[in-house]
Amino acid sequence: MDVTINGETESLAAPCSVADLLAARGHDATRVVVERNGEILPREHFSQTVLCEADCLEIVHFVGGG
Repeated sequence: MDVTINGETESLAAPCSVADLLAARGHDATRVVVERNGEILPREHFSQTVLCEADCLEIVHFVGGG
């Protein structure tokens, strides 16, 4: 299954949730915003939202600084 993540096509071996994808990629789900197919996905839906063929994700990290 192919999905687009931050503009790059990535193949996934099997359907997975957004939470599973974030964990597999080493992202801290509390420090990112995920846009799926043009809409912001509420954090409480990460574990319930299963990715589908041709989904387009943008994963944006919060960065602290001073």
